[in-house]
Parts: sequence; structure tokens; C-alpha cells
Amino acid sequence: MLLAAGAGRRLGRPKALVEVGGMTLAERGIELLAGGGTDPVFMVTGAVELEFPGVRTVWNPDWATGMGSSLRAGLAALGAQPDSGAAVVVALVDQPLIAPEAVTRLIDAFRRGAELAAASYDGKRRNPVLFARRYWADVCAAAVADLGARGFLEAHRDLITLVECGDIGRPDDLDTADDLERIAELVKSSGNAS
Repeated sequence: MLLAAGAGRRLGRPKALVEVGGMTLAERGIELLAGGGTDPVFMVTGAVELEFPGVRTVWNPDWATGMGSSLRAGLAALGAQPDSGAAVVVALVDQPLIAPEAVTRLIDAFRRGAELAAASYDGKRRNPVLFARRYWADVCAAAVADLGARGFLEAHRDLITLVECGDIGRPDDLDTADDLERIAELVKSSGNAS
């Protein structure tokens, strides 16, 4: 599930529409999840309406209240689907330097028994994060404002399997024009453009 609902206040435009290396951040997020092995791919929108072939879009009418409402809307929509599966990988639209292999590693950790798994970079927990289905209601209950799942993850820190991904990507957030310039240059220099 890709959380892509925000207006990008600090950036001055919705992040989902920002282009880096010839692709929008929404397209990069979809590629991250699909390329990493998730199926189906859900995308939560809000500030702008987006649709992509093969992606199930969930519109969050409360998007302006923060990431927590988007997480709740996405998990509710996903849970209502008959093919929703046993776990969900949640990624953020504003982290374009994360590689699809990070998602693959989280799914592999789940298959080996991890019910909560998070990508880590140099040992520090970041995104994306995998939640087994049995935790979805608790994640929703804890998801408030712009904290998303952070409160839930802090409360269950001892249950999280950290999956090192620093060798395949970076968790840099794209929040400002300076971030955009720096990340675009990193994408260009790595040849990670479309």
C-alpha cells in the first residue's frame, strides 16, 4: 500500500505528482511495491486524484488530517477485499531512493515467520514496513495525525524484525525543494532514472 495523499505543504505541491528521473513519485512508489512482489497494489490518495492501470486507488476524504487517516483508509479498504492477503507492506510516496528489493526482503521475512517487519538502514528502523493482517486493527487504532504507524511500532518495538536494506537503497524523505534537488541528482548519478 502506497500512502500518497498529502498536499506537500513544505514542497509547495503534492508529492505524488513530483517528477524525479522522468517518473512521478507516485509511479516510483507503485514500481517499488509491484517490483518488490506485492499484489495487489493499493494507493491512498487525497490532495490529488490519481489512477494507474492495475493499481487499486483508495481516496481518503480526511487526507488533510495527516498520514494516520490515510493509513486507516487504506487498511479498511484492503481488509474489505477478498484477496487482501495475510500481510501488507506500507510505503510512503516521498522516499524515491528505496529499492524494490527492500519490499522483497520484507516479504521474505514474513514468509520466514516475521509478523512485523521494517526495512532498516544502518540498523535504524525506517520504511517500508510490513504488518501481518492480525495487527491491522491495532495499527488503525494507533494511527493518528501525521504519526501514521509510528506509535504502534514504538509500542511493539520488541516484536519487529529489522530487515537491513542499506546496501540497496536510502530512506531519504523528499519534503522540500532542496530535498528534491539533492534526490534528483542522486537518481541521475545512480542511473536510476526511467
